[in-house]
Amino acid sequence: MSVRSWSLAAALGAVLAFTVPAAARAAESSRLDAVLASGTLRVGTTGDYKPFTYLNPQTQQFEGMDIDLANALGKALGVKVEFVKTSWPTLMQDLESDRYDIGVGGVSVTLERQKKALFSSPLMRDGKTPITRCENKDRFQTVADIDKPGVRLIVNPGGTNEKFAKANVTKAEITVYPDNVTIFDQIIAGKADLMITDAVETRLQQKLHPELCAVHPDQPFDFSEKAFLMPRDMVLKQFVDQWLHRAVAIGEYQAVFDKWLK
Repeated sequence: MSVRSWSLAAALGAVLAFTVPAAARAAESSRLDAVLASGTLRVGTTGDYKPFTYLNPQTQQFEGMDIDLANALGKALGVKVEFVKTSWPTLMQDLESDRYDIGVGGVSVTLERQKKALFSSPLMRDGKTPITRCENKDRFQTVADIDKPGVRLIVNPGGTNEKFAKANVTKAEITVYPDNVTIFDQIIAGKADLMITDAVETRLQQKLHPELCAVHPDQPFDFSEKAFLMPRDMVLKQFVDQWLHRAVAIGEYQAVFDKWLK
């Protein structure tokens, strides 16, 4: 063997010696393996967004569509599910600081979140639309109708509702209200004129509050999707996506959807 051939072989061996252990370490560091080893799936959720997630004050237990799905995912993994309280302002920070393994509860897919995390396959399509007292329904058909002096728009902090409002409304008054559970009572009481939120939430809230009406929820102002939020771990994502694909195929997903949204 020539000196040049020996040098190339030695260099190739060095590269392989470096890359193979690196690949092995990457496989060993899979979040999926960590969850299976610990026997616990930590699920981050806000508990303030019906019908996806709600922390029941009587039972101090989380309930909702995404809570049921998270429990089903835990069963498929063969691990227990531990719910971790997070908030919309701290959702990404809590994921990055490893407070939970997967985030659920009506999480909207956004490009900003995608820069730091992964999403599962979409659970549903959605978009922003107004909800207001029924007598005002015709007043707020468009963003231009809403973005006028004297209009009082209320939003919850830290999520896509606040982001949409501040990006599209400059003339109306915007109030950031900290409690997403009681925020609709503010509209009923006349302390705000409307809220712009996800169409799926407006459909539910008009059922819970007959005084309120969703404004064209079938034709929202924009496009968005709901999904589960995960760290940058493709092994975990692939498992979650395959589980979700199967849940849809066998009717498990539809049963949960119907329980909370029909």
